[in-house]
Amino acid sequence: MTGTQIHYYFLCYRKLWLFTNQIDMEQNSDTVAMGKFISESTYERENHEIKIDDIVLDFYDKKNKVIHEVKKSDKMEETHIWQVKYYISVLEEKGIEGVTGEIDYPKLRQKVNVELTDSDRSKLIGIKMDVLRIIQLSTPPDVINKPFCKNCSYYDLCYV
Repeated sequence: MTGTQIHYYFLCYRKLWLFTNQIDMEQNSDTVAMGKFISESTYERENHEIKIDDIVLDFYDKKNKVIHEVKKSDKMEETHIWQVKYYISVLEEKGIEGVTGEIDYPKLRQKVNVELTDSDRSKLIGIKMDVLRIIQLSTPPDVINKPFCKNCSYYDLCYV
């Protein structure tokens, strides 16, 4: 399971299903390209995109055990928080204790600290089971019709 899948779970079940079933529209998205540019150009001294199994961390401060996730905007902050919580859980499963996270919003000059509680760990079990249920559906979930849909890279698949 990837961090993107966890992110999409909180954002849109349909987007989660389409993405997981190799219907990838992100390569055509100016928003995604801008986010990638911000991530790569903001913290130039850091090792970017550290791959661990199926997850990719924007960067990791090994000394302080802090996962950094760089985001363009805080509009979907709750989805970002759960993505980082998932990353923390993956590192804990690898035996790395005391890991925390930080969501960096360089354009806003803001940071959000993220910790994983016992309650979050329990909730993640259910979330992962629900992600698996959704991605195994034979057809995509229904369109959700939210205001942010008009800016989604999957918009044409849902509304045209």
